[in-house]
Amino acid sequence: MLVTGREMPIPDPESHLLVAALRGLGLEVAVQPWGGEFEWDKASLVVIRTPWDYFRAREEFLAWARDVAATTTLVNPFEVVEWNSHKAYLPELRAAGVPTVDTTVVSRGASREDQEAALRAQVGDVVVKPAVGGGAVGALRAAAADDAARRQLARLVESGDALVQPLAASVTTQGEVSLIAFGGQFSHAVRKVPAAGDYRVQVEYGGRVESHEPSDVELAVATAALASTPLATTYGRVDLVRVDGQPVVMELEVIEPQLFLDRHPDAPHRFAEQLALQLSAAK
Repeated sequence: MLVTGREMPIPDPESHLLVAALRGLGLEVAVQPWGGEFEWDKASLVVIRTPWDYFRAREEFLAWARDVAATTTLVNPFEVVEWNSHKAYLPELRAAGVPTVDTTVVSRGASREDQEAALRAQVGDVVVKPAVGGGAVGALRAAAADDAARRQLARLVESGDALVQPLAASVTTQGEVSLIAFGGQFSHAVRKVPAAGDYRVQVEYGGRVESHEPSDVELAVATAALASTPLATTYGRVDLVRVDGQPVVMELEVIEPQLFLDRHPDAPHRFAEQLALQLSAAK
């Protein structure tokens, strides 16, 4: 069973490719929104794929995922999903020695003094965004000393944790590189480039996607990031940006990443083969 969202903010452009690859291996597959009254224990394998609305109801989503994991095999594992659903994992990666963008977590209800300290620690432009989020929803780029940054941070911590990160200037010119892996093995990569004048690389904001051949250094950083998850992953995407000319992790996506399965002819089959292995192990 492939899991999608209850309310999809944008159409899913790739699950049909995975469905076709799985059926090509002789497997039965269907796509079902998370939650609801569906009998998840009847599925031999439940694969979280495109629940792009999960961050709007994180606790409900995690409760559902925990219940599913207790009755059948969940991919990726619940421990990974819970850990990755809050971007506090970013400073954890950095502390573990994985090159990662500098990230300050500002807790919900933080005092004005703590909010100001998080902004004063940065020089130049920053990005202020929710610690639980996706698709650049709620993100703001502003100068660290600008009132707009203060207002956005104050607004976010009223209802949840927030992040303050320095803007990686390379994003505006070079974009982000995304490396996709299945079963811990590198599959393919893309470069996501924002529209002129923007820092958001998502297509819905005018960004574009290009094929990319990763360097050895990019592969090494992505491998280190994937090795830092609580349990092994069946699929994952590592987003990298350049800071001082070197690749660092911007995001590690192991819940519901777009995997750009249409960018490499073998990608859907590679993913399907890994899921077939998981299914065999679950029986």
